[in-house]
Amino acid sequence: MLIFKIMINKNLISAVAGCLFLALFGGCKDEYLEKIPFNPSSVSFYSNQEELQIGLLGCYSQLNYQEQNYGLGNLRVPWHIFIDATTDICWDRTNGALQDIGKGTIDANNGVVLVKFREAYKGIARCNFLLDNVVKLKDKIPSTVYNQSIAEARFIRALNYSYLLTLYGGVPLVTTTLTINDSQIAKSTKAEIADFVINEMDAAAKDLPLNQAIINDGRATKGAALAIKARTALYNEKWDVAAQAAKQVMDLNKYALHANYGELFKYSGETSKEIIFSLQYAKNVNTHTTPRYFLPRLPGGVCDKVPFQSFIDSYECTDGLSIDSSPLYNPQKPFANRDPRLSYTCGVPGDRLFGYQFETHKDSLQIWNYNVTPAVRIANTEATHAFATFTGYVFRKYCDETDRTDLQNSEINIILMRYAEVLLTYAEAKIELDQIDQSVYDAINLVRRRATVNMPAITANKTQAQLRSIVRKERKYEFAMEGLRLADIRRWKIAEQVLVGPAYGRIPKGLLANAPIIDANGSPNYSNVTNRADMRIIETKVFNKNRDYLWPFPAIEVQTNKKLVQNPNY
Repeated sequence: MLIFKIMINKNLISAVAGCLFLALFGGCKDEYLEKIPFNPSSVSFYSNQEELQIGLLGCYSQLNYQEQNYGLGNLRVPWHIFIDATTDICWDRTNGALQDIGKGTIDANNGVVLVKFREAYKGIARCNFLLDNVVKLKDKIPSTVYNQSIAEARFIRALNYSYLLTLYGGVPLVTTTLTINDSQIAKSTKAEIADFVINEMDAAAKDLPLNQAIINDGRATKGAALAIKARTALYNEKWDVAAQAAKQVMDLNKYALHANYGELFKYSGETSKEIIFSLQYAKNVNTHTTPRYFLPRLPGGVCDKVPFQSFIDSYECTDGLSIDSSPLYNPQKPFANRDPRLSYTCGVPGDRLFGYQFETHKDSLQIWNYNVTPAVRIANTEATHAFATFTGYVFRKYCDETDRTDLQNSEINIILMRYAEVLLTYAEAKIELDQIDQSVYDAINLVRRRATVNMPAITANKTQAQLRSIVRKERKYEFAMEGLRLADIRRWKIAEQVLVGPAYGRIPKGLLANAPIIDANGSPNYSNVTNRADMRIIETKVFNKNRDYLWPFPAIEVQTNKKLVQNPNY
């Protein structure tokens, strides 16, 4: 695994086989191609198998968008994590562009909107270049290598299109290397892009291996292609296709849930059978800063991305009931008897994080430091620092104590697809088809009943509406800070409910007097909380249902490509 990590990242800049777009789809820059080893042109590249692999790794590398791509210096948090800061789960303290999206003040000049569009098309361009030129090697390399390389490039290209589809809807569909003369391209419809992704994943799956060699860990497999096909079909209400593709992954008998939920997001979980596709990282080559921007200040973090109070309160109690219904919920001990995924995902007051007691009550001026023996009391910066967590909570996924001396350079792999998603995709698709049988309950309960979660099983004879509510809440608890929430609240058409009004943090000097009302989607309503006035308002969200279910195309792209019609009401 380490060998592949080094290969894929050493060649990020100097070994990329593809053209960068100018504006929307400009031509190849000569200076860009000159960075490829041996100064090849499109005439000579690819001349051997080594160059092909270099080009392919360049396609993979483009999946690793980080916040520094958005002009935020060394804030290298991967896209697939920080996108949840545009939802009802999380708030980002420093990224104004993310804040604008989350609170509904987005426009076509938004930096995140621009860079995501640009970076996705860079990845697509690299794949197109490879696919246009690989034919030169057809009779020079083994057919299995040739066919698999094509399949991997098609997989990566389609994955990029799946992200564009989720965010922007219909987009320009480009499948060949373009020149400046080809820059005027109309967008394809949302349905056309969805069909393209599904068909490409089908084609890729035929030539992708069930297992990659250890040195190629992190590259696409048959299971990854089928899983992305299932996700894309689900997102686009192609329920039959989603259920069938998810079942194909299940029937591979290759994947299984990891017993320890929290371990999935640590170094010890990187080889788990649950992980289907992930971004690879390696020290001194390519790292990310997620722990630093998640953790509180005492361990060396800056608590930049923090959970809302509503997200904390959405988790059920261990009896499977919401906090407004469960006899296990005690407002004076609000974090006790809760779904274990809450404590695996978030740091809450009373937790021990990297050896420090975590406490955010403004009167808790001292806490315990357990990193020394015996433990000692020290000043609590979480209560006094101006930039301590604004909400009173932090995230702890992808935070491993192995990184405690260098939070700026984590090499924990970032999961892009795992088996739990396949199971819940299968369940949701079958529910929407109203084909509710034991397999639906089994899929949901496998996720709920994993050893370290052990939530009560969902029993039979539920209605379609009840099961729909259950699976939606499961996705919220299971996949927080894994980049899926925005797509979920959009496709369920609940963004107009959950992205409006005050977004709260913890009461600075106290606790909620009583539980809020929890709706069928697991979203709290604080109108009944008697001390609601004491809650800290982090931001006030607005959502325009006639506009905000899609992002705008970047203004510069619409200006450059006259055939690109802006999304409605931007």
